[in-house]
Amino acid sequence: MLFSQLSGHVSSLSKQALMFVVFTAFTFTALPAHSASKTILVLGDSLSAEYGLARGKGWVALLEQRLQQKSITATVINASISGDTTSGGKARLGNLLEKYRPDILIIELGGNDALRGLSLKASEDNFKAMIEMAKVQHSKVLLAGMRIPPNYGPDYSERFFSLYEKLAKANKTALVPFLLEGIVEKDTLFQADRIHPIAEAHPAILNNVWPHLMPLLSK
Repeated sequence: MLFSQLSGHVSSLSKQALMFVVFTAFTFTALPAHSASKTILVLGDSLSAEYGLARGKGWVALLEQRLQQKSITATVINASISGDTTSGGKARLGNLLEKYRPDILIIELGGNDALRGLSLKASEDNFKAMIEMAKVQHSKVLLAGMRIPPNYGPDYSERFFSLYEKLAKANKTALVPFLLEGIVEKDTLFQADRIHPIAEAHPAILNNVWPHLMPLLSK
């Protein structure tokens, strides 16, 4: 009788232990894929470097805040410099990749190339070089598309804009079609220079980036 009772007790404990193991395994497999910590490197110009803004008001800082709010573990490195070009970004990227080894690289460059009327071929070659450097490091790339005012000539302006989509397709990278979508049409969202958005526009910039970044965080 005592043995029978003891056997039943052990059997009950075994069932509980089995249920615990199954529950634990299910819990870990059910965690979202982006639960592993990620490092995001932003290589940009003044649009990402908080030009004319108080610290912490730019879209990159807002990105870090949103990741925290959504309990997504990620480190955001803002390596943006006002006035930077694709040539400058290419020159800096090697050291940045080696130092931070990012899971995701956001390239927000090209606007200053176009504003200076630089060769589109040179910009394209610089973008290709940066994408290749990131791939060697096993970093996923997100290109941030940009437009320039039509007064630079409709042909040059359109070829510049289409360059981003061309690069994204050819190199199989993610793309933000136009970083300032929904912003550029509103004069009140720009600083006096009519080039740099005010702080109130940066949440919208983040909203343009977010849906294209999320799939990369989930891989």
